[in-house]
Amino acid sequence: MKVKVCGLKNRENIREIVACRPDFLGFIFYPASPRYVGDTFDARLMRSIPPYINKTGVFVNQDQQTIERVKEKYGLHYVQLHGDEDPALAASLKAKRIHVIKAFRVDDAFDFQTTEPFLASCEYFLFDTKSESYGGSGKKFDWPLLQRFTYTKPFFLSGGIAPGDTESIRAIRHQYLLGIDINSGFEISRGIKDVFQVNEFVN
Repeated sequence: MKVKVCGLKNRENIREIVACRPDFLGFIFYPASPRYVGDTFDARLMRSIPPYINKTGVFVNQDQQTIERVKEKYGLHYVQLHGDEDPALAASLKAKRIHVIKAFRVDDAFDFQTTEPFLASCEYFLFDTKSESYGGSGKKFDWPLLQRFTYTKPFFLSGGIAPGDTESIRAIRHQYLLGIDINSGFEISRGIKDVFQVNEFVN
């Protein structure tokens, strides 16, 4: 089970979380997010992150040129499309050998067949809780809904996951559940993660 820690933006906190050895780190390049890394994020810090940790840039309805520029500047391993992007964008990024994670916002009415146009172009999917904003709601969706997902695409579970959810996560029976994306449930403040809780969760 992989662990992705998302929403990091503080230099010292990033170094502390790196020491926990998660599999993925997520950095938000969406200006409307309270966890937005800003326009002057330290590229040297990003490039000092060990190569066994996959650096992921999170974008919301951003143009391809900007995504490619940010990906190159920070040496990102993955691009996460977290908005209402067209499948053509994911396909175009894949054509340039950029690994794509596509996020979908899930509620009781979500139709998992809407993921089909992205199957060929995305490395992974991510299922988050539908909210008025693009992520960061701190709320869970009904996890049994995942059984409606019948495609052979590995995915991350996201949305309101907290330190006490370990046993509930272990109880999920889906062969394509690749990993867990944690964010607000592990925070001391916006963008600052509780290092002890993250380390416990990873272990």
